[in-house]
Parts: sequence; structure tokens; C-alpha cells
Amino acid sequence: MTYKVLVMGDADNGALVGLLGKQYELEHVESVDDCIRQVAADDVKLVLLNIVDNLQPVWLNVCRQLKDTPSVTDTPIVILARDSELDSKMAYYDAGCDDYVNSESMSELQARLMRVIFNKVANDQLKLQLQQANEMAFIAMSDTSDLGVNVQFLLDVNTCDNLDELGMRVFKSLQSYGVNCSLQIRGRHTVKNMEANGMAKEMESVLLQECKDKGRYVDFGRRSIMNYGSVSLLVKNMPMNDDKKYGAIKDNVFSLLQGADARVKALDNLESLAMESLLVKRMAGQMRDLMKHVDSSYKGVMKDIADVVETMADGVESSIQFLGMDERQELALQKIMETGIVDTNRIFNQGMRMDEGLREFLEQVDNVFCSDSVDHAKLDRLLNAMPAIASVH
Repeated sequence: MTYKVLVMGDADNGALVGLLGKQYELEHVESVDDCIRQVAADDVKLVLLNIVDNLQPVWLNVCRQLKDTPSVTDTPIVILARDSELDSKMAYYDAGCDDYVNSESMSELQARLMRVIFNKVANDQLKLQLQQANEMAFIAMSDTSDLGVNVQFLLDVNTCDNLDELGMRVFKSLQSYGVNCSLQIRGRHTVKNMEANGMAKEMESVLLQECKDKGRYVDFGRRSIMNYGSVSLLVKNMPMNDDKKYGAIKDNVFSLLQGADARVKALDNLESLAMESLLVKRMAGQMRDLMKHVDSSYKGVMKDIADVVETMADGVESSIQFLGMDERQELALQKIMETGIVDTNRIFNQGMRMDEGLREFLEQVDNVFCSDSVDHAKLDRLLNAMPAIASVH
């Protein structure tokens, strides 16, 4: 399957034909009017502006003019240029482009274009579903106050078990504000970029990542990026002509970000606890396996030591009569050997008790962490038993 792409700009298109020719049907257009006519008359998937000097205002105006035309508004526009500065990306994004690709990174152009097309297909499906939705749901939603929406979000957010579910919950709450947004959630273990359709868009993800440390609000044109902790939100259609609504969106939406950030921290802690629990469980299992291998060798060594001492005692006792000792000396030497045998057996038995105590402790640890939910009563008993075990060692 091939996709039709309109190419416009002042750069050479020879490399594009060689790179994209098999999967994309490229057609060069000379003017904005030609581009608008082609989009209206044919199934054009996207418009590619292949330009040499992206700093010329003419190309920003071309981008704005295309996006301001109703028949082209939903058609993605991708910029292919040499400059990769953040200011250039933000300027073209404010003008309406959907992605900005550095011409020196041509190897990733095909994948970036395909991602833009897939996002357009997903957005078209989402719009169709929204059009077919029950109008009563929208009426009820419009009657709900911003405060009620935020309170309900704060109540529901605690049931979210992962970042995907949390992101969709944020978008559900944002529907009542009538804003078109992109969301980035930065957890301790992963980063999640999302649109309302559940997918990620490359340029929005880049802007959110590069602006996350640039303050609470980053405003450029009709766009506004809001940052709080581990959550960043890009609003693409701020009401520039309604100051009251503009301020209300900034104030009320920000509380959603605060609630989402708190849940991200809670999910990170749960993930860390799960990893720590798994570590303890695996360590207990490895220690238990190690004890099985060491146990037989340990017993053999201790038994051999005891046998050596007893053999030495028997040898001394049988040789006493040839050493020329009197009875008192013989009894003293015999007492020393008997004491050595008793002490050796005592140490051996004590080692056995220590070995058995460690085995019992590892079995208790394994029993506590054998299931996904920890029994707090068992955990409390295990913690209380640890000082006693430590004193034995």
C-alpha cells in the first residue's frame, strides 16, 4: 500500500524519491493554491515542506495558510529542514506543523512520516466515534462544573494501577474543558507520552521533554505547556480571545496535574516495593539452596574433626604405658584428652543449632513473601524474631 504525499519547498527532492519512492507516492506542487486543490481533490495523507532555509518567514506563512484552510486543517504537515533549534521547532509547531525532521537525519524520515500517518488515521477514527456518541453524555458533561470534574478526578485517580490508565483518566477529565492536549508522564521507571487516542506524537513528545524544566508555564502562540513535577501537559488550542476562560483553564487544569503527579509518585513507590519484595524473595531462595549444598559438607567436616580428636585420644591412651609416666601424670593427660573430645562435640552441636536456626529463618522469610499480598501479622512476627536470631550468631 502506498500513501500520497504532496511535496512543496525550495530544496532538491532527488533524495526523497530514492528514500520514499517505494512506499509513498510523491507529487511536487509549486504553490499553496495547488496544494489546497490537490488535498481537496485526492486522498492526500500528508504535506511535506522540504526547505533549505527554514528561517524565512515565507515558509511559516505557508504552514499557517495551509492550516487555516478548512479542507487542509486535518491533513498533517511535516517540515524537513536543516535547523534543529528548539525555537524553530516551536515556531513551526505554533504555525500548525505536525512534525519537524532534521534533513541531516534522513534515515529516520520514513518512520517519522509513517508515525504521523498512523496518528492521523487514529484521530480520524476517534473523531468518528465522538460524532456517533450519545449527545446526552455531552450535555451532562457540560453541566458539570470544573470543580466537580477535578474532585471526581482526584477520587478516581487513586484507582489507577499504571501510567496508561492514569493518562486516559486525565484525558477523560480534560474533555469537559474543551481542550486538545498532549500529555507526558515521567515515572521513575518509564516515560509515557500520550494523545487522547492513546498513541504518542513525535514532535509533541520532543517539545514536552525539552520544556519540562523551563518553568510552570511555557506559552507560545495558541499553545501552552504546563509543568508540575513528573507531569507535563501541552494545550494546543488555548482561547486567546477569552481572557477569563484562558485563566480558568490554566488554574483548574493545573490541579489535575498535581493530582496526577501524586499518583505517579505512589505508583513509583509501589513498583519499588514490588522490586524490593522480589529481591528479598530471591535472596531467601538462593540462601536456602546454598544451605542445602553447604549443610552436608559442613557436617562432614565437623565429624572428621571429631574423629581426628577421638583417634588422637585413643592413640595417646594406648601409648601412655610406654611413656614412663606415673599414675598421676597419666590421669592428667587422660583428663586433657577427654576434655578436648567433650569440647569438640559441644562446638559441633552448637554449629548444628546455628545451621538449623538459619534454615528456619529462611523458611519464615519465604513463607511471608510467597504471595503477592504480604500478611502483615507474619511480617511482624518475622521482624520480632530477627534480634533473637542475630544474638545466636
